[in-house]
Amino acid sequence: MRAHRLIDPAFLRLLSLRRRPGKPSGVLLLSAGGLGDTVLFSLVLPRLVELAHVGEQVTVLLRADGARMSFLFPPEVQVLKVDFGRLRDLDYRFEIARRIYDAHYRLVVHTDFLRHPDLDEFLVAAAHAPESAAMEPRPWPKHQRRLNANRRLYDRLFDSGPAVADKVTRFSRFADFLTGEIQAPPLVLLPPSARPPAQVLPAPTVLFQPFSAVKQKQSPPELWAMIARSLPQGWQVRLAGHPSDLDRNPEYRALLDLPNVTFEGAPFAELAGIIQGCRLVVSVDTACMHLAVVLGAPTLCLASSAYVGEIVPYAPEVTPANAHFVRHDMDCRGCLGDCRLPSERGMYPCVAALDSDAILAQVADIVARGI
Repeated sequence: MRAHRLIDPAFLRLLSLRRRPGKPSGVLLLSAGGLGDTVLFSLVLPRLVELAHVGEQVTVLLRADGARMSFLFPPEVQVLKVDFGRLRDLDYRFEIARRIYDAHYRLVVHTDFLRHPDLDEFLVAAAHAPESAAMEPRPWPKHQRRLNANRRLYDRLFDSGPAVADKVTRFSRFADFLTGEIQAPPLVLLPPSARPPAQVLPAPTVLFQPFSAVKQKQSPPELWAMIARSLPQGWQVRLAGHPSDLDRNPEYRALLDLPNVTFEGAPFAELAGIIQGCRLVVSVDTACMHLAVVLGAPTLCLASSAYVGEIVPYAPEVTPANAHFVRHDMDCRGCLGDCRLPSERGMYPCVAALDSDAILAQVADIVARGI
């Protein structure tokens, strides 16, 4: 990105000379997190829509991957998808910047605590909006000098608290700051009216999501097989994922040899209906787990300790009754994935130490109680 740091200032100056007809109008919300972050962001989005003046359009800028969860957003919200991987390509970078500039937004709000000075903050600069707001950024030694310099991009900055804090409550406090109205943070649960239609499934069904982009968070296939075999007679299991997940993790193909297990490759927008028809979702701490919880499905998360205090488990005040977690506590909890310990059988030590008996007991309890 060093070349961009030399070119961007000149480009942004030239961009500001382009004539934009009319008065600035509309709100641009930047949410540059991944799939799971987008699910959690959807819980607070209705409050941020209130920032629009009468007749103004609200647009949410999402990473292209995160946009796959935008079906959770209110229908009046417009989505702008940006391929962040291509922002290093000058033609694409400047095309997106011109599009944002020409939209002539009145207000730009960066909703993320973690920001990159050469990616999402470049897009904030490109907007040249008369009003702008953000949280104070998460400390990042590699980029701290430039993050500090980029504070000038914002008219209003909000101190959202310590570096590690529950993501939903942080979003909620930021919404309080922006709207001037203090509200209790929302449960990690969308109201039924905001959920897509549920599918009616032909048999009692459990959804498994054993895959993660971080392989060390994955529990072994033997554990998933134990869960499948523990289910009542006649219950079915759908193994969720993309076919490429099985290509990267061929050892999980053995699960499909079990008589009650089939593969489910539906995209998230379709999977949402299936999830709501399931009696239980068992997942690693990944986007599918967050999706299942917000859709109200009984959900058991086989969690690492990496994101304790920020994402998994959720803060008590935002945890709904359908969310359940099994994890092994570690002194190094809250490492945010920067594990300094050697892997154990290809897993984070906190994942390798998960108690299979406790997991099977939780499954049995949820199956019996229905939540």
